[in-house]
Amino acid sequence: MKKIVLFLFVLFISSISFAQETTLLHCGRLIDTESGTVRTEQTITVQGNKIISIDNGYTQPKKDQIVIDLTSKTVMPGLIDMHVHIEGETSPKRYIEPFTKNEADVAYTAAEIAERTLMAGFTTVRDLGGSGVNVSLRNAINKGTVDGPRIFTAEKAIGTTGGHADPTNGYKKDLMGDPGPAEGVINSPADARKAVRQRYKNGADLIKITATGGVLSVSKNGVNPQFTQEEINEIVKTAKEYGMSVAAHAHGIEGMQRAIKGGVTTIEHGSLMDKETASLMKQYDTYLVPTLSAGRYVRQQADIPGYYPDIIIPKIMKVDAGIRQTMKMVAEEGVNIAFGTDAGVFPHGDNAKEFIYMVETGWSEMFSIQSATITNAKVLDMQGKLGELKEGYLADIIAVDGNPIKDISTMTKVSFVMKNGIIYKE
Repeated sequence: MKKIVLFLFVLFISSISFAQETTLLHCGRLIDTESGTVRTEQTITVQGNKIISIDNGYTQPKKDQIVIDLTSKTVMPGLIDMHVHIEGETSPKRYIEPFTKNEADVAYTAAEIAERTLMAGFTTVRDLGGSGVNVSLRNAINKGTVDGPRIFTAEKAIGTTGGHADPTNGYKKDLMGDPGPAEGVINSPADARKAVRQRYKNGADLIKITATGGVLSVSKNGVNPQFTQEEINEIVKTAKEYGMSVAAHAHGIEGMQRAIKGGVTTIEHGSLMDKETASLMKQYDTYLVPTLSAGRYVRQQADIPGYYPDIIIPKIMKVDAGIRQTMKMVAEEGVNIAFGTDAGVFPHGDNAKEFIYMVETGWSEMFSIQSATITNAKVLDMQGKLGELKEGYLADIIAVDGNPIKDISTMTKVSFVMKNGIIYKE
């Protein structure tokens, strides 16, 4: 009995020692996302999963303290991508995978994608629609079973019959069936309430709706409004009652405006937005998630015969014809911007290319980095925990080679990743 007690005591002491292990990060450059400035020769002290101090100069370690040399790097908070689809990835075979992949296949794919995303410096993501495996993956990552980013997931996106999120679009008639709220398909305010409650029951953190048609769904129209105003109002109202925000996929103007007036938190894509809609977004304090990476990649792949079904190609061309001018207007109008990529539509792990496209569009290097850190933390209601390097915040910290304020492409060269105080890449 004494031996058992002694063993438990040693385990207890060991766990305390581990929890109190202190790491010093010597940072050559440190991006202060709150002030939008770059500080030099800083030391971040991390204990457990928290930042306990940030000091000028390179603090000399005390006994048993670990030092990580990042003196040649630029250090910043872990990046946040507000729009990913972590269960899968673009491929010419993507449209037959629902008929060939089991749930376990999706889970193994998602686990590999999660690790790839984390290694690219994205320590937090918002997953905007999958089969439900995304909920299990979130839980596994939180438990430490799988390496990956912190996930906020919408579980299954909500659409209308034949709309962008109808999971049976393009199926032959005997397979189509008549999916309803349980499957994320609605046709009335009552259906809307039930679909939101079902997402909550299934473990969603937020709600995602497809307010307009979509480019990559197997249906003809990519921009038409697909919910009534009453349906959107009910979705947002019910979501708020359950402590959830709403993200709205939208390419066309009318669908965007209905979503904004209904009170959604973010508009995803916004490809064909006009100045009136931009003004409405500012009035309602709505954020745009531009997903420039997806648009660039999809247009490129459209030139490959057979990569996408024929019905999709005209939609790609229509959106591509207007998106760059739209985004330049959005930048000039000062619409709220939250960084997001739509990873999955293009290969996961290339998320940081979005920074390059943002700067090409007209946003500054610092603004782009802030959009993926302090801004996204605010949108996720994670202020005080994520998005800044500051005492008391979670130790989500990354480093890149070079100086992204002078060369934004260095955001694609992540050489150090710490999430929640654990080093995953060094």
